[in-house]
Amino acid sequence: MVNDAYTFEVGGAGKSFHQIAGIKNSYLAIDEMPLGFKNRIPLWLFGFMY
Repeated sequence: MVNDAYTFEVGGAGKSFHQIAGIKNSYLAIDEMPLGFKNRIPLWLFGFMY
């Protein structure tokens, strides 16, 4: 949870929204993913914020 507003679940390419399905403003941070789509964000993009 970031600033009590966003929830991120980190996982591999097969990770699904099952664990965060009912949570508002939830996103998946996916490893080994070249491009994002909808609420799935490539994990490597978080490296640019470091």
